[in-house]
Order: sequence, then structure tokens, then C-alpha cells
Amino acid sequence: MSPPVRTKAPAWAIWLPLGLFLAFAALVTIGLLRPADRTVASTLIGKPMPAFALPPALPDRPGLGSADIATGKPHLVNIFASWCIPCRVEAPQLRALAGAGVPIVGISVRDSTEALTGFLKENGDPYQRIGADDDGKVQLALGSSGVPETYVIDGRGVIRYQHIGEIRPEHVAMILAKLQEASQ
Repeated sequence: MSPPVRTKAPAWAIWLPLGLFLAFAALVTIGLLRPADRTVASTLIGKPMPAFALPPALPDRPGLGSADIATGKPHLVNIFASWCIPCRVEAPQLRALAGAGVPIVGISVRDSTEALTGFLKENGDPYQRIGADDDGKVQLALGSSGVPETYVIDGRGVIRYQHIGEIRPEHVAMILAKLQEASQ
């Protein structure tokens, strides 16, 4: 029996595993330095609010329906929850906007009356109406991907702007400008 004939591998084949590893490491590094945008913008910008009617989230306040927003004057619709930490961060800005005469209505997502009452007592209450979205269906119908989110709605009930995340002090002027645009 004759010994097997060995063929010599090309010199570059020795370096192939190292080259593949370096290419993979470069792709991972680029991905870490430039993460993908994970925000999900609503596809309803420029379209009317979906029809909805939510029961009151609190016994001493009316619920919220889409008809309550199309009153001829722009509104802010704030989707929030008592269990949401960023909602606490935006509370002073919502109070300032309400103090400036901005009508704000709220959609409380998956919350209890007791927790919501405590949240409003602790953080202030800028809302004219609060609807209870216990199953999150209205939140999803609006294209909201989380809490908090705030929508600028014009006087005809058309969504003009979506603010994803909490409203910070540096966002207040921009929100007021969006409301001014929505009133024209």
C-alpha cells in the first residue's frame, strides 16, 4: 500500500482564519459604535386620531375619547403610567405646559386607580381628562411603542407630531412650536 500523497496548501490558507476573525471583529465594533435607531415612529402622523372611547381612569374625572380631542383647539395627548420612571421625569414639563394654557389629556396605560392617584399627588396633575387604557389597545392603535409618548393633535383631531420618550426641559420650546404649527 502506498502512502497518501499530500498536497501543499497555498500560503494564504494559513492566514484565512485570522482574516475571517478580524473581519468579524471589525463588523462587531462598527455595530457597537453605531447602534441602530430603535425608535418606532407612528405611521399616523398627518392622519386623524383613531376612533376610541376610554373609561375614566379616576372616579372624579371624565374619561377620554377621540371626539374629546377634535374641539377646534390643539391638544397634547400624553400616554403615561404611574409605574413609568421617565413619566416622573417629564411631569414638571407637563405642568409647565399646562400652566402656559396648553390643553393636556392623558391615556393611562395598564394602571390602577390607587397607583394613578398616588402618582398624580406626588408629581402634579396637568391633565384635563384621563382615559384608562387597561389593555393597551388605544396605545397600540396610535402606533405608540412605549411610555411616555406625547402627541400634538390639531383642532380637527389630526396627529401632527409624536414625541417619543419623556419631555425634557429642552423640549418644551419645540413642543410649544409644534402646538403653534398645529393651530394654523
